[in-house]
Amino acid sequence: MDATQAADDALADFQGHLNLIFARARTLWKESAARVHPELQPSGYKLLSYIARTGDASAHQLAELFGIDKSMVSRQIRMLEDFGLLESRPDERDGRLRVLTATAEAERVLATLRRENAERMRAVLAELAPEEVRAASKAFRLLAEV
Repeated sequence: MDATQAADDALADFQGHLNLIFARARTLWKESAARVHPELQPSGYKLLSYIARTGDASAHQLAELFGIDKSMVSRQIRMLEDFGLLESRPDERDGRLRVLTATAEAERVLATLRRENAERMRAVLAELAPEEVRAASKAFRLLAEV
């Protein structure tokens, strides 16, 4: 097998595993959303998680960041507010905009989920040396920037 074929085979293997990771991530988002609230959709969970992680966001930022139609973001925001997971207030710099923040209850549940997910990740990656984890992290960072 020549070097080009070996590289192509390695890339195909990587892509196959990446597809499995995406499938697993979708399952985890669905399960996590249900643990936050039984009626919460995975897309709402992703928005809420982002808002909680960054401190706040606007609907416009979320639509751009996630590549989601603004009307879908608005529906998810309404649901999150109805579930008591999200609060909004007028933006101090531009009163036309709303600043979204996670409620204390949402923060509590998300913190529990983050801890559990981190424990699972540590257990899975325990067999890797730190430099291998850094290399994987670099690969994912590069892919995220595409």
